[in-house]
Amino acid sequence: MSDDHPTGSEPDETALARIETEVAMLMRLGEATRRATGTAEHRVLDRAAYVILRHLAAAGPQNVSALAARLDLDGSTVTRQVSAMQRDGLIDRAPDPTDGRGTVISPTPAGLHRMAAVRAARTRLYGDILADWSPGDRDTLAEMLTRLNRALENRPRR
Repeated sequence: MSDDHPTGSEPDETALARIETEVAMLMRLGEATRRATGTAEHRVLDRAAYVILRHLAAAGPQNVSALAARLDLDGSTVTRQVSAMQRDGLIDRAPDPTDGRGTVISPTPAGLHRMAAVRAARTRLYGDILADWSPGDRDTLAEMLTRLNRALENRPRR
């Protein structure tokens, strides 16, 4: 019997336990790496602003409800984050063309500039961290992380 194709649940549970541990460590080490990185580029945006700007840059202007749903956050949390980002000149609000009572949020040129600086700094950092990995291993990691994130996004919420 091959170890690659388990018939019982024990090998699969062992893999799931390893995945749980590695994801926990990834989150902890990722945050520790971000905090310890000496370049100012990593600090021009907080995590929430970076994620919001990345989403708006990719998806276009959104109202707070759509943004909160996409990021799986409470609307009041997103409203606070967006208000802070507007004060910092990172986003603009405009009347919602589909609902005159609401507004849509879009990134400002300054917000896009800061987001691009953080993205470039993070890309360089991961380039350094993964310098001894083959291009194929990097591609495999990128694909597996994409699949994991899609599975997490598609998981029903309670």
